[in-house]
Amino acid sequence: MDIRPPSRDAYSLILEAIDVGTYKPGDRLVESELAERFGVSRTPIREALQRLETQSMLTRDGRSLMVASLDHNELSELYVVRSELEGLAAQLAAQHATPEEIAVLQGMVDADRALVHDSDALVRTNRSFHKRIHLASHNRFLVQQLDLVHRFMALMATTSLAVEGRGEVALDEHQAVVDAIRNRDGETANSALKQHLSVAFVTRLKFEAAE
Repeated sequence: MDIRPPSRDAYSLILEAIDVGTYKPGDRLVESELAERFGVSRTPIREALQRLETQSMLTRDGRSLMVASLDHNELSELYVVRSELEGLAAQLAAQHATPEEIAVLQGMVDADRALVHDSDALVRTNRSFHKRIHLASHNRFLVQQLDLVHRFMALMATTSLAVEGRGEVALDEHQAVVDAIRNRDGETANSALKQHLSVAFVTRLKFEAAE
């Protein structure tokens, strides 16, 4: 019996490469290079690029396709939607998360304390932490919408976690969310998650202004 994992399609491979920062906003995507990197033919690569352009993940500069970036208004709009949806996810997690899921969230916060001075590592673990909260909501439709929101978060050129001191503060904010979920306090979990994102947004704006 063949137990090899199924092959990944070109769309998923390119999307993941953008999500993890292999390709950043402004980077050009070339069919031949992508086909060689992922070991697939150019036809599925071309179809994947067209799909990503339709979804506004890519933008066109003449004949070239580049990873899109978010302007100030788009970033603000994204944070509004993210805040509301993630706040709801935290609130539902306080109602539905299993003890095991809460233990995993706590373990993630504890483990991240050792990474507080490594912003690149924190970006990766931060994404995983938020995803765990989404899943702990036990609402598949909410998770789907948050997956879409977080897909566009990859189009941000900077991260608030790169700001000096932000990592430690962010982990304290994560702890507040986990505490509220553990206490089954949905209102506080919602508020704590929204406050966490609000501080992150302000930090990002200050950093970009200084740049």
